[in-house]
Amino acid sequence: MKEGLAGYVMDVNYAQQVDIIRDLCLGGKMGAAIRLRRKMVEKGFIPDVITHNYMVNELCKTGNLEKADSLVREMLEIGPSPNCATYNTFINGYCLMNNLDKALLIVSTMTNSGIRPNRVTLNILVHAVCKRGLIEVAKKLLVDILDDDEKERSDLVTSTILMDGCIKNGDMVQALGIWDSISRNTQVDAITYNVLIHGFCLAQEITLAYGYSCDMLKRGFLPDVFTYNTLLSGLCKAGKLQEACYIHDVMLRMGISPDRVSYKVLIQGLCIQGDQGDLSMATKYLHIMIEKSMVPEPIVWNLIINGYGRCGDLDNAFSVRDKMLSCGVLPNVFTYNALIHAQVKAGNMVDAYSLKKNMLSHGVIPDIISYNLLIGAACNEVQIRTAIYLYNEMLRMGYEPDTITYTELIRVHCKSGNVAGAEEIFAKLQSSDLTIDHVPFQILFKKYCSIGDTDRAFEIYQKWLSRERRVSD
Repeated sequence: MKEGLAGYVMDVNYAQQVDIIRDLCLGGKMGAAIRLRRKMVEKGFIPDVITHNYMVNELCKTGNLEKADSLVREMLEIGPSPNCATYNTFINGYCLMNNLDKALLIVSTMTNSGIRPNRVTLNILVHAVCKRGLIEVAKKLLVDILDDDEKERSDLVTSTILMDGCIKNGDMVQALGIWDSISRNTQVDAITYNVLIHGFCLAQEITLAYGYSCDMLKRGFLPDVFTYNTLLSGLCKAGKLQEACYIHDVMLRMGISPDRVSYKVLIQGLCIQGDQGDLSMATKYLHIMIEKSMVPEPIVWNLIINGYGRCGDLDNAFSVRDKMLSCGVLPNVFTYNALIHAQVKAGNMVDAYSLKKNMLSHGVIPDIISYNLLIGAACNEVQIRTAIYLYNEMLRMGYEPDTITYTELIRVHCKSGNVAGAEEIFAKLQSSDLTIDHVPFQILFKKYCSIGDTDRAFEIYQKWLSRERRVSD
């Protein structure tokens, strides 16, 4: 009786400890899970393969593949034997780390252990090789891994992954070939349609994308938010902004709520090259996001602020900045750069400089773009001392001048008549590792021509020509 009771207690303890290990894995507490497993093994209790799979999965998710490898080796030595799910998890871990060679080696180990790779194994590997653009390798895997019966049965997931790989590789012809094959032999789904529509949008074949979205409806598949976001992105990239706004309205009529991605795509499209009317529409979408409690990320605010600044609409640019603050989103360096650019464009030099002070007081550090904007503004006003001061401050901040910095300084020295100073800056530019375009040469060439120094102008011209030859070679 006592022995029976002791056995029952041991079974209960084993089950409890196994449950604890699984819970620890789900909570990401792998250190505790590994220690508890070790104590169980020391007492002669080996957790089952499912529990080990929990551990392998969490280790692979966190990128700790060395410990996962060690755990699988222990399973091979003391049990339980790894099953197909164990190996699939391990293979996926290496694929996520972009170590395809190791993933393929594990497939060999798996086969040598008498475990046949299945469709999941295949899909993991096909996805990994397609990400690298190795479509032919993916097709070879189909031949090597599947048996003859499986090859004849078309698998939708595998085919969709292959089709997506072809699209990302720019091969729409092969993608359509796969589509024709699976649509004839297999019941396609909404995901397959979305992949194909995405491919047409990438290829700027918007009419075909529309066509397949209509075909999707005819077959009884309702387009989802991903379908519409794909269409929105394709239309915005093609500059068809009115059609993109129309798609937004269609989503609402279909009962599909636009998400953050939808609004980000729309606002980005409207702001990049849009006019004042497009910016007003972008601001409208911004307010809709706020009303729906989807507080936009800083990049969305910055796009609109930069758009208004580009159009010279300072009032709206600062109004959006104020709204940004009221929503609890702190301006970053890109926000300040957009506002500085707006002030510079409007000729408000004092306000542009004060923005730099303001950003520093709020803990935002100016970057090379901030300094280039201000140096360029000072150069336009031929304020050579201010330009030099900003240049030196930039150096103290640890920034290396770029081609724009040097070009603006050459320009201001030439404007002020200080040709020697311009030559000094030009020498620094030439001795740097920066790529030099034609502008600095052109500025100096014109300056020397204007002061009648044709010999030096010819020397600059010769340097310019030799640079052009090097670039073309």
